Amino acid sequence: MATRLRSSDLLPIGELARRTGLSVSAIRFYEEKRLVEPIRTAGNQRRFLRSDIRRLSFILIAQRLGLALSEIEEQIKKLPQGRTPTAKDWHRISSSIRGQLDTKIAELERTRTRLDGCIGCGCLSLKTCQLYNKDDHLAEQGPGPRQVLE
Repeated sequence: MATRLRSSDLLPIGELARRTGLSVSAIRFYEEKRLVEPIRTAGNQRRFLRSDIRRLSFILIAQRLGLALSEIEEQIKKLPQGRTPTAKDWHRISSSIRGQLDTKIAELERTRTRLDGCIGCGCLSLKTCQLYNKDDHLAEQGPGPRQVLE
């Protein structure tokens, strides 16, 4: 038996935009991607579940953390439609992306540590490159900033 929704459980798109800080057009974009699914009123107006605030907040956080939209879509689709996600639902997503986040954190820490010195680009244009990359040995490992990306 489905739970009957009260009008206080539903938000118009403008209120959802105000609560999340997203533009109405961004919410419509996420709707097109089926990351949020509004309920239509008898007058065909969009109404969103209050729990969609959390879905959209997760999208914003995941984007800030550098996850691609396809990765975010994959995670959001694991959440139940029509009910507020539980702590167990969110834990499942958190566990699923933890490895990606740990990799990004390590990359950021490595970049912060090495950015003042050699980033391993193979340029040999600085005096210190003769210390860190004598005879351009990093070029053998491939193009780009080898010390930071690996």
